Amino acid sequence: MKVELALPPSKRDLRLDLFRGLANWLMFLGHVSTSVLAWFSFRNYGFSDGADLFVFISGYTSALVFGRRMLEGGFVFGTTRLLRRVWQIYAAHILLFVFYLASVHLLSNSFNAPGLIDRFNVVPLLNAPVETITQGLLLRYKPLNLDVLPLYVVLMGAFPPVLWLMLRHRNWVMLGSVSLYFAARQLGWNLPSYPSGVWYFNPFAWQLLFVLGAWLALGGANTLHFLVRSRAVLVVGLAYLLFAAVMTLSGLIPELQTLFPRVLFDAFNPNDKTNLAPYRFLHLAIVIILGARFIPIDAAGLQAAIWKPLIKCGQQSLEVFAVGIYLSFIGYFILTMTSDGIIAQLLVGTAGIVIMTAVAYYRSWSKRVEKSAHGYANQPANQNRHAPAAELVQPDIKLVGSA
Repeated sequence: MKVELALPPSKRDLRLDLFRGLANWLMFLGHVSTSVLAWFSFRNYGFSDGADLFVFISGYTSALVFGRRMLEGGFVFGTTRLLRRVWQIYAAHILLFVFYLASVHLLSNSFNAPGLIDRFNVVPLLNAPVETITQGLLLRYKPLNLDVLPLYVVLMGAFPPVLWLMLRHRNWVMLGSVSLYFAARQLGWNLPSYPSGVWYFNPFAWQLLFVLGAWLALGGANTLHFLVRSRAVLVVGLAYLLFAAVMTLSGLIPELQTLFPRVLFDAFNPNDKTNLAPYRFLHLAIVIILGARFIPIDAAGLQAAIWKPLIKCGQQSLEVFAVGIYLSFIGYFILTMTSDGIIAQLLVGTAGIVIMTAVAYYRSWSKRVEKSAHGYANQPANQNRHAPAAELVQPDIKLVGSA
């Protein structure tokens, strides 16, 4: 069976790495929750934000990487590769979960800052520690800002049968995803949270972005390519992005609210992030279309040195994301306990991005060293002794993206 990929399998699409790295940076800045740094995030200028982009690209790259595995080795082999990735994401979340809770509790007690306990949703840990930890392991209890990785675990865990079907009937699977999305919104489907409520990112709704990314990766992009070149889509898309920016800013700047009838303003404010409002989905879809129009895969500018830190952060996305979430709490704590002036906020934001970038470069170097050592160990003994060092390094062959 042949699957037509939207992008050449032999060439890595740096756009995916670039925008996933950008999403990680901006989610960090947005999670620090300060007046200045938040203005550098996506969320103040449109209906969608870094989380939407992160989930979409994750679906795209997962389909490319694990779709190839499933085609080459069959359903069982592809599923084992997928579930190994699920375990890595789950382990990263649990490690982050433990460090996060311990840090909030320790700093709250050490610096007499009880407000941290309430703000970061750590109260259940104090009231029922064993039950809270158990619910955390089950992904039902999530402190503030620790919602994305549990969503990622669920989407990836359910992906093997979805991917198997998409390799055969991608359009029917896409239709099923759309149907599930509208059913979840209409019927109120969601997963329960602990100690009360539901998931902040409703997986029954957010799966639409993940499946859309997979559908585009496995040939859907060719089907919709005409939208990228359409002048009408360009004009309407730019107008919609402008409308979304003004409408979102009006929720932050009261003076702008007078520009819209109250019924229109209330239709978009507050932004329904939990159930992925249709206007939010449309916003990201337009961003993707215009991005593909103005930044082709072979754009020379993608090789510029200025983008390398972002690309590296996108290539090591899981580690960078987890570190960024933890640093957002540390950054908020530092600003709360010292100064929340503009200079202090910019210094904290810059320091966080530098640390995230350093982690990305370290993980990239570490993986190369491990791959080289593994390749050397697998060579025959006599070949290990006499082969030139350059020949012992396994080439870093990737598909288009890295899940």
